[in-house]
Amino acid sequence: MTRRALVSGGAHGIGAAVARALSEVGDHVTIADRDPLGEALAAEIGGDFVAVDAADAEDVVAAVSGEFDILVNNVGADQHAFFTDTGPEDWRRLLSINLESAFAFTAAVLPRMQARSNGRIVCIGSEAGRLGSKGGAVYAAAKAGLVGFTRSIARENARYGITCNAVLPGPIETPMVARAIAAHGERLRDAMSGLTLMKRLGTPQEVAAAVAFLCSDEASFITGEVLGVSGGMGCGGS
Repeated sequence: MTRRALVSGGAHGIGAAVARALSEVGDHVTIADRDPLGEALAAEIGGDFVAVDAADAEDVVAAVSGEFDILVNNVGADQHAFFTDTGPEDWRRLLSINLESAFAFTAAVLPRMQARSNGRIVCIGSEAGRLGSKGGAVYAAAKAGLVGFTRSIARENARYGITCNAVLPGPIETPMVARAIAAHGERLRDAMSGLTLMKRLGTPQEVAAAVAFLCSDEASFITGEVLGVSGGMGCGGS
């Protein structure tokens, strides 16, 4: 039986890699994104596309319909700035995209998962949420909140046979990171690579592989876990 998967922010970067990885194992993937590139990717992998503003909870609930076996809360955005250079408008935007969007997508699909006593939810956080981020305090706070949300959903829904886990990427070669490097120079790439034991940036495909595993039948006894895909970032040493 073909499983139905919903990937938020699946038009590019990690989300696109996740959409491809799930499609390759036979899942029917719906990409939810406001970027029209998601429509082309959905056509490429034989999936569906839903145009939605993830920062607008009402828009998410209105746009997402149907039953899904898998939800990947992937959508995210960063703003490289010191906290004193940000204000309430920035705080609200980053919290709505990185944290509240996961509330909205989960609320849209969870009741049907509960009714069928089955489901896989994976939240894409960030090592910034575990370690903090110089120049990304609000982003880090939102991603830390996502870990708490993940574990709470796991606790509430184990009785329904639903698992919920978080994957925390480190520095990954994504369009968001590319924009930051373009703005601040190659020294930023070197600095990010130096934070990992592997001394390089990761790839979206490496993150997608972890997500695909957590969505698989083999991971049915794994829930409430937080998996770093970050080249050893946070282990200390070199």
